[in-house]
Amino acid sequence: MARNVELNEFLRRSRARVTPESAGLPERGAYRRVPGLRREEVAQLAGVSTDYYTRLEQGRQINPSTGVLDAVSAALQLNVAERAHLYDLAGPKPGAARRSAPTVQRVRPLVRRMLDSFTDQAGFVLGRRTDVLATNHLARALIADFDSMPARERNLTRWILLDEAARSLYPDWEQVAAEMTAILRLDAGRHPDDTRTAELVGELAMKSRYFRHWWADHKVFDRTHGHKRHHHPIVGDLTVDYQAFTVPGDSDQTLFLYLPAQDQSSQDAWKLLASWSAQEPAGSRGARGHGRTTARPPQTGRLD
Repeated sequence: MARNVELNEFLRRSRARVTPESAGLPERGAYRRVPGLRREEVAQLAGVSTDYYTRLEQGRQINPSTGVLDAVSAALQLNVAERAHLYDLAGPKPGAARRSAPTVQRVRPLVRRMLDSFTDQAGFVLGRRTDVLATNHLARALIADFDSMPARERNLTRWILLDEAARSLYPDWEQVAAEMTAILRLDAGRHPDDTRTAELVGELAMKSRYFRHWWADHKVFDRTHGHKRHHHPIVGDLTVDYQAFTVPGDSDQTLFLYLPAQDQSSQDAWKLLASWSAQEPAGSRGARGHGRTTARPPQTGRLD
């Protein structure tokens, strides 16, 4: 029943975002009772009957084929992440069993060793529901010392939504937090029966009005690469570029690598951050991240 509600909400909001003009449909008068496309218009674009699409949107007992889901995705102009979300909600992918991850995810020792070997890149691994599974020293210095937090708090979405240090760290906090909410929504669709995800969503909905608004919007997002602005309490403003990699052998673990952007100020700030992080004793940044530290950067002189 919960999946049916999710599917209905996702399809309804998706068609509300598509205008008849962008779908190439003829004008049918200025007055429309619903925003975006009507159900019969989606059915027309997808090449199915209105009754069939209505039953799909309502989550009634049907088993749509790959071709139907592809056609509906095209009609609703879904991106790659949204298309995957539709497949997760509408039924298991053809030829593949629904994934069932272990209750406790663990990063392989070799992956941890690889993270620790990076001296110029900040690296961390996210698991299910954006749990932080592993970090290296630069990631802890750049973002937060998740290793020092209680286990239940080692979640990137939770930290960004609820910790004041995150609001100070990201000048574009609302965009970052909205994207993390959409990433969590995508994961929840892949694993609809996960109790820990339900607990996290319940906590965030109770504590954050921003989360309630973004969650209700039902947007999904898959973060693969891009850039992010930081206002770091130790080294100041910098922009970082990031790239995501799925960990081989575990599609529910993603390795993120961060590098400074190519502008000189970001490069200089990154060098200073790496130097400070190398000299800072382990655990001295505190359990809540670097936002409350009184440490000062080392006097390294001019950075070339």
